Amino acid sequence: MSVDLYLDITDRLRFAILNSRPKSASNVHYFSVDNELEYENFSEDFGPLNLAMVYRYCCKINKKLKSITMLRKKIVHFTGSDQRKQANAAFLVGCYMVIYLGRTPEEAYRILIFGDTSYIPFRDAAYGSCNFYITLLDCFHAVKKAMQYGFLNFNSFNLDEYEHYEKAENGDLNWIIPDRFIAFCGPHSRTRLESGYPQHSPETYIQYFKNHNVTTIIRLNKRMYDAKRFMDAGFDHHDLFFADGSTPTDAIVKKFLDICENAEGAIAVHCKAGLGRTGTLIACYIMKHFRMTAAETIAWVRICRPGLVIGPQQQFLVMKQTSLWLEGDYFRQKLKGQENGQHRAAFSKLLSGVDDISINGVENQDQQEPEPYSDDDNINGGTQGDRLRALKSRRQPKTNAIPLTCPLAVLTSALCSIVIWWIVCDYILPILLFCLDGFRT
Repeated sequence: MSVDLYLDITDRLRFAILNSRPKSASNVHYFSVDNELEYENFSEDFGPLNLAMVYRYCCKINKKLKSITMLRKKIVHFTGSDQRKQANAAFLVGCYMVIYLGRTPEEAYRILIFGDTSYIPFRDAAYGSCNFYITLLDCFHAVKKAMQYGFLNFNSFNLDEYEHYEKAENGDLNWIIPDRFIAFCGPHSRTRLESGYPQHSPETYIQYFKNHNVTTIIRLNKRMYDAKRFMDAGFDHHDLFFADGSTPTDAIVKKFLDICENAEGAIAVHCKAGLGRTGTLIACYIMKHFRMTAAETIAWVRICRPGLVIGPQQQFLVMKQTSLWLEGDYFRQKLKGQENGQHRAAFSKLLSGVDDISINGVENQDQQEPEPYSDDDNINGGTQGDRLRALKSRRQPKTNAIPLTCPLAVLTSALCSIVIWWIVCDYILPILLFCLDGFRT
């Protein structure tokens, strides 16, 4: 953009796209989060920013607007000429408008595209070209519906827990729907480091899952741990394997929905990296039960866990949208007709009846699942999940590294202490002793 642009969000809050860094004045306060809230990409993906960053941003705005020292100032969130940072900055402002100002997604989007303003759309985490994008408007609709359905409630949002458990060394997991769905990286037979990426045994997750009422684990990748270790701890465990980077069969989608609809508590779903296959099936559930579009659903799951749903899995969800909506409509209609019959056993029986509906004509058949084959059969021994985990492992030193300023500060402090002690011993102490001798005399 060649000229500076200012957009009024409220009478005090503004969003600006500027070509140079401005200076705050007595009546205006400028701030930017471009270098504070940054997306950690896998490939050519660059956003949207995750839920923790949305929370941090909203808290920052509210704090500035309520600050006594800024009561008479205009608050201006500005971004620069980088188009990717512009899109993420606009995403944050739009989320604030939807969450805290009560604007509709269309109203928020209309404010941001005033004049000829435009923002580049978000893409997936796959390598190479992209032929499916999600827009800012898709993201705003996702956030609005997440609020309506109770997915998003910042009054109960636990930032510390979110940021702790999303780290690879602490489990690499995220809640997609609170109290219902966790997406996490696949466990291994034992806890260890592989190419810098922490791999965890099932036992690592057991206490957290019990504390959060997780009752069911669904594995989508090859068997890299003994499911009995979860089952012995009291969890239901299911295998629904399909190849890394691919889309699930209709039978797998149907079985996944059946398991989730009959689960008593929360469900933890994983594949190898907990991104592609995991996100695709959780998205199917969201589309069926909350009638969100494929684009809105992809936007929401990526806000919760960046990188979810990759490559052809995006088009797969678009193709499934209509049939999943119809299934959901029938499901709710039948459920409404049974509102008077009230405990969980009757509810489960009802869901079993609903499962007779097929997706694209696939009937409900109780067949023995074939033994899953290895993900490693894909891509010359290196799967998409392997690459995504490797990319996450490279982030860890950056995320957890001690800033360079810390050792420098320690060194500087030590040197200052030495210099001060030298001055005291060589100059000040002799003078004090001389003065004391004089007083004594």
